[in-house]
Amino acid sequence: MKPEYKKYVIGFWALFALGALSVFLFFFLLSEGKLGYMPSFTELENPKNNLATDIYSSDGVLLGKFYIENRSEVTYDELAPDLVRALVATEDERFYEHSGIDVHGLYRVLGKTVILHQKGSGGGSTITQQLAKMLFHDKGAKNLKERFMQKLKEWVISVKLERSYTKEEILAMYLNRVGFVYDAWGIESASWTFFGKKVGDLKTEEAAVLVGMLKNPALFNPVRRPESVTQRRNVVLGQMLKQKYLTQKECDSLKALPLQLDFRRSDHKDGLAPYLREMLRLQLKAKKPERKNYAKWQDQEFHDDSLQWERNPLYGWIEKTTKTDGSHYDLYRDGLKIYTTIDSRMQRYAEEAVEEHIGKNLQPLFFKDKKGQKFAPFAKNLSNDQYQDIMLRAMKNTDRWRAMKKNGKSEADMVAEMKKAVDMKVYSWKGELDTVMSPYDSIVYHKHFLRTGFMAMNPHNGHVLAYVGGTNFRYFQYDMVAKGRRQVGSTIKPFIYTKAMREGYTPCDLAPNTPQTFSVISNGAPSTWTPRNAGNERIGEMVSLKWGLANSNNNVTAWVMKQFDPKSVADMIHGMGVESKIDPVPSLCLGTSEIRLYEMVAAYTSYANRGVRSEPLFVERIEDRYGNVVGSFKSMSTQTLDEMTAYLMVNLLEGVVNQGTARRLRGPAYRLTCQVGGKTGTTQNQSDAWFMALLPNLVSGVWVGGEDRSIHFNSMQIGQASNAALPVFGRFINKVFADESLTDVRPTDVFSKPGVINFTLDCTDKNINADEGDGYEGDDDDEIVSSDAEEGAGVFNF
Repeated sequence: MKPEYKKYVIGFWALFALGALSVFLFFFLLSEGKLGYMPSFTELENPKNNLATDIYSSDGVLLGKFYIENRSEVTYDELAPDLVRALVATEDERFYEHSGIDVHGLYRVLGKTVILHQKGSGGGSTITQQLAKMLFHDKGAKNLKERFMQKLKEWVISVKLERSYTKEEILAMYLNRVGFVYDAWGIESASWTFFGKKVGDLKTEEAAVLVGMLKNPALFNPVRRPESVTQRRNVVLGQMLKQKYLTQKECDSLKALPLQLDFRRSDHKDGLAPYLREMLRLQLKAKKPERKNYAKWQDQEFHDDSLQWERNPLYGWIEKTTKTDGSHYDLYRDGLKIYTTIDSRMQRYAEEAVEEHIGKNLQPLFFKDKKGQKFAPFAKNLSNDQYQDIMLRAMKNTDRWRAMKKNGKSEADMVAEMKKAVDMKVYSWKGELDTVMSPYDSIVYHKHFLRTGFMAMNPHNGHVLAYVGGTNFRYFQYDMVAKGRRQVGSTIKPFIYTKAMREGYTPCDLAPNTPQTFSVISNGAPSTWTPRNAGNERIGEMVSLKWGLANSNNNVTAWVMKQFDPKSVADMIHGMGVESKIDPVPSLCLGTSEIRLYEMVAAYTSYANRGVRSEPLFVERIEDRYGNVVGSFKSMSTQTLDEMTAYLMVNLLEGVVNQGTARRLRGPAYRLTCQVGGKTGTTQNQSDAWFMALLPNLVSGVWVGGEDRSIHFNSMQIGQASNAALPVFGRFINKVFADESLTDVRPTDVFSKPGVINFTLDCTDKNINADEGDGYEGDDDDEIVSSDAEEGAGVFNF
């Protein structure tokens, strides 16, 4: 080489080396975070992600989620194979060949997009680069210089990701991170939202739809733009053909298929068991009760919550439990999995039973009963002042009222504002209705709807199998299972008889069917009280205790109560697990105490479980996002009765079904031939209708009534428990028995017996129709139906 050229060659290579060194130094400083934020190795290994908490039934069905972002993680093995193929074919066809940066793609972008301005030539970002962008920085900067730096960072992070993870892990991370519409984050949530199935169960054409949406989820929305989405789906299928993932025949047949969705937008107010899910959310997030945080009148609530905090590991679990780093779990971000005891099949049957009986039978009758009545849906004898007081309290409980009060409006102005008509949606059993109505009238309208509570549990292990806290969680969120306290009426009577059996009485022992008078203190002075009996059947005769309970006879119950001190009876009821206040007075024998359905069902488990009360259990275990069990739970068992007393009570409760107020279950409407006991309960003026049911392996409770005690049927015939509450259980249990997959609750189940019974249980009383206040209305076992009461007719003209 000539000397005069040598210095140019040396200079060239020196400049090249300097340039290469500068590029290397630039990327090194960039990688080390010296030129702006760069995720550390630890962050790359554990990228932050908001993961929803999933709530599952005991049979593996997803009941719902708690989330900030509706996102659930899946592993690569859980992905449908054609989903992966569709993604790679469409988004990054050389994904398995590059190490995070696709050089061919960059050349294509430079040549076709930058130089030739071909907008449809595609982007240059690989799947790994897209993942890097989603994980470690916000949306693209508008400033060209900043955007250029972001792109360089994406390259560096992409290379680091490729070194830290396998290709399969990168694909899973990407699909777990992508966002769709309708608050669906991640491919698993999108699969449930648009197709109602797990991501692993997606068909090829369904996978193509979801992959096609990734280009622009809002534009390619299958609910709003099905034609555009179908075209986009076919583009994806064409890419799969191009990459030889499909044959021409397969591609053509899939393109010919119509777009078929099973759309179910995620909403915690919808889906199975919404009341249970909300109850769990409140329990898990509960703080340690402090009296200062409760109103003056909330003594009972403070008492209940304090007991829950001490005895129930699930109550306040978030507050009581810490991670290995000492922090508390986040119910909305940590991707917990909560495995409940609920059986999705039984839950569905319970919700169906409520809808069929109350929505299609009882509610139309109630509308008809109240049509044209002043102050409807309240009782006829309600005064104007009472009505106005109830409505004022109801208005004060609305968000609209609170907002106006916050803005300083006077009460008169707020009432006037509440009576102005506005556009709104209101509830009906057939779906939401659009109407024009004042907020005041909407309160009256919604008070017309009957409320309910239903719970069923296994008496042996405490597992709660079905839980219905009301008729519609979106509109009526007050939980009538765990929160609502109502007078229990005659469902308290088995506890009175339990006291007798415990003290040596037997079902066939005789008692006088005559009025019983108690000495009481009224307004501080001595007085007397004589319970009224609704019927006169066998009045004055000696009848068996079995007959007395079967027919819910007040005279016999009062006689039994008179044999014992009211305080000892109240103590026994508390000992059976009832936590609500029970005044130790003679009238407790008629069910004047206000008790939650939750407590009643739990107490009745002592009868079916040989005297052992099982604490209701809602959750078996909680797992973290990695599948580690971080919480496990079991039901607490308490021996409340001896085995003989429990069995005698089973015999008495069977008598209620075989010959008493609940024998409708044996009639043509339900035709139950299994071993079953029960107890009806109707409170004064038909304000509350109850039915407690006892099977060898299932204890259930039903309550039906109005939002206020003054909301009730005018007629005892319709409003009594055997017509208002019992049918919910009848429909439910028939559905359960019809499902042969539910092997734990079968019509062939039998109650266990103690070893030796040396007295008769076959009493010789006449089997006659019950006519007590909560008794059977006659011999017609068919449900009372209405042919001319149309729900919500004209929205408010019942």
